[in-house]
Amino acid sequence: MANLKNAKKRILVNKKKEERNNNYLASAKTAVKNVERAVAKKDKGAAEDNLKIAIKRIDKAAGAHVMNKNTSARKKSRLTKKVNAME
Repeated sequence: MANLKNAKKRILVNKKKEERNNNYLASAKTAVKNVERAVAKKDKGAAEDNLKIAIKRIDKAAGAHVMNKNTSARKKSRLTKKVNAME
């Protein structure tokens, strides 16, 4: 256990940051899954709507430095390809 005041504060701050970062990632992953489900059901309208949401959430995660910018670009590109390939 930390004894110094600043060490105790760092523990609290790190816990808050960890929770925030986990929320960004979980939100992005859920949005990606929603797009993939819509693609599997061949529902182009829902897939396009969910794609906009997924891109927004992936960008938020990348902007918060939770996800690498190249990883976010790759995920967005692959999702967009899947949606555009639908008939």
